[in-house]
Amino acid sequence: MKALAQEIHDLKKQKQSVILAHYYEEGDIQDIADHVGDSLFLAQMGQKSKAPVVLLAGVYFMAESVKILSPQKTVLVPDLAAGCSLVEHSPVHKYLQWREQHPDALCMTYINSSAAVKSISDVICTSSNAEKILAGIPKKRRVLFGPDYNLGRYLAKKLDREMILWPGSCEVHVLFSARKLFELRQQYPEAPVIAHPECVDAVLEHADVIGSTSRLLEEVKNNPARQFIVATESGIFHQMKKLRPDAELIQAPAEGSCACNECPYMKLNTLEKIKAALLNLKPQVTLDEDLRRRAQIPLDRMMTLTQGGVVEWPQSFVAPHRDALLV
Repeated sequence: MKALAQEIHDLKKQKQSVILAHYYEEGDIQDIADHVGDSLFLAQMGQKSKAPVVLLAGVYFMAESVKILSPQKTVLVPDLAAGCSLVEHSPVHKYLQWREQHPDALCMTYINSSAAVKSISDVICTSSNAEKILAGIPKKRRVLFGPDYNLGRYLAKKLDREMILWPGSCEVHVLFSARKLFELRQQYPEAPVIAHPECVDAVLEHADVIGSTSRLLEEVKNNPARQFIVATESGIFHQMKKLRPDAELIQAPAEGSCACNECPYMKLNTLEKIKAALLNLKPQVTLDEDLRRRAQIPLDRMMTLTQGGVVEWPQSFVAPHRDALLV
């Protein structure tokens, strides 16, 4: 493993590349990355990096976001099959029909979406900046939110904002069991429950802290508790253990007897595939330029609002030509 990691390190320098890895990747991948973080952080690092080649070890939509913001860069992924259930369940033709039913509403779309879906959205958000983005939308405007229903419902409840929600979900986060979590709390009464807002409402009701992956890491780092019950993808434990080697991390249980707390798409990436991608400079993420420009508009609005700026909102939705969405 050390020899393979060294080969990747050498190739990275040879190819003038930077490696970005999501918190849900295996620990050995996180350890060879230049930057490890959540979706927002990786999008920012991809845009800020001066490296002409960016390898994104995560899922495909994250690499698309890097390409949208940095079209001049070569963007690589270890495995093109590393998708996302939220992306699969929000095909652009259906998302467009949904948008057209509410032309006066502003569409706030979770970053876990395809470039095509982003291109027909008004603003993008991540779980770490979603509250700030929603607060930046005028209260007089109706809001569409997709494709994660649970995150949308959590935001609507917390900010007392009526939203029209797309019926999508993350296949990992919806499997956590509220019943089993309740029983686990009895077993570990001193352990705070920390959960990602993609979990179902019944699970979130048991949580002491609800937040993005970066927010959950912050809680483990700063909370003096010696035990934590964690309701999110298990890849995050790698960074949590680095921050708090003294703490016991307890995985929140899934329904049934399966070990369903790992994202199967994230785990498609391996060190061997990363080495091959750097060596061959493929698979590459490519986007039609017209679609990329349209997808950049809502991402730019996200970046502006995240930094405390003000954006101009369209008065109504005007759909692009349908053929342009299917390139």
